[in-house]
Amino acid sequence: MAAVLSGFTVVWLIIAVGFVLGRLRVLGPEARVVLSRVAFFVASPCLLFLTISGSPIREVVGPQFAIAAMSAFVMLGVFLLVGRFLLPGRSGADLVIGGMSASLVNSANLGFPIAAYVLGDISLAAPIVMFQLALYTPIYVALLDQLTIGKDSTVRVRPRARTEVLRRVGQTLLNPMIIGCALGLLFSWQGWRLPEQIHEFVELLAGASIPLMLLAFGLSLVGSHPLDKASGRRRDVLIATGIKLLLHPGLAYLLAAFVFQLDGVMLLAAVVMASLPTAQNVLVAAVRYGTGEAIARDTVLVTTILGIPSMVAVALLLA
Repeated sequence: MAAVLSGFTVVWLIIAVGFVLGRLRVLGPEARVVLSRVAFFVASPCLLFLTISGSPIREVVGPQFAIAAMSAFVMLGVFLLVGRFLLPGRSGADLVIGGMSASLVNSANLGFPIAAYVLGDISLAAPIVMFQLALYTPIYVALLDQLTIGKDSTVRVRPRARTEVLRRVGQTLLNPMIIGCALGLLFSWQGWRLPEQIHEFVELLAGASIPLMLLAFGLSLVGSHPLDKASGRRRDVLIATGIKLLLHPGLAYLLAAFVFQLDGVMLLAAVVMASLPTAQNVLVAAVRYGTGEAIARDTVLVTTILGIPSMVAVALLLA
């Protein structure tokens, strides 16, 4: 329990530094974007590669991967079902964005730091990152493509739909995170190792990932105003938040404990990873497709504010 609290304290301190830097405007208005991009395109792929390549491949695509996949798809389905009855008038794309908000976790910006400082093993975040980038992202992108066809003159015109889907798949395959995962899996499978100098170079870049992500996360909290009544989506946000912070970790616990018979750190990892707040990727998708922006933005903010306290509670209960 002391180790869990100590790990969360480290995470919160770095987030607080980012928040203070944002409030004081020390780094300028584009600091969050710049730090996030450096982490996304450079540092995090290196961290993923080192983490996965140094782990047995069965651990990366084993029970943790299956729990992440099963719980995420069930939460998506729960939101779609609940939304059909409690959220009349919402479009199919709006409901999908809400379902993503209830099921897509912040596996990179918070997953790696929580795994490192709270669970004591960065590799425990790798399966959920792999699932979301390699499996979940292509599925929801293809689904939103189909639901928004005909809405405007870019991706939503039918003659261009197939080309746009192929382009999206290509972009997904070229995602730096997926490349880092794929190379890590290849090296793990073949038992390869980088030359010493190259390994040190990649290791130095990987070491910047967690501080950059936490600082950017702290910066993102500056000026946030969730649950604005004028948006008309408060009910959507509250439903998505409840599913994300209560049902998602609850189902992960049931799957981990009773289906996969996990215990100890592996059980804690499955539940804590499911307790992570909503990923900012949901807002990126909402903006890209011009639908559900208020739902995505507010759910990200609310679950981000409440997510770490809820993870502390989960960790203390299972520690």
